[in-house]
Amino acid sequence: MNFRLQPVQVATGSDDQESQLVFVDGLLAAVLVQLSEQHGEDAGKWFLEAGFGRINDYRPPIFADLDAAQAWIKARLAGIGESAS
Repeated sequence: MNFRLQPVQVATGSDDQESQLVFVDGLLAAVLVQLSEQHGEDAGKWFLEAGFGRINDYRPPIFADLDAAQAWIKARLAGIGESAS
């Protein structure tokens, strides 16, 4: 599985704009957004703004860092696990 992250800014309608597009094997698989200071103790963590295919989740998880997000995405693509919590 070939992962590539591309930093972007996303118009979320809030202060959460710093984001990463996640490409897996050349296909857009997810959009991760870094949570701003308005999220208190979750500030700096990463939120699954959008996931496609197996990465879609009706309860979008929050990740401590990008490594945790990528590990979760890899597990979802492998058919392991249902949520980050």
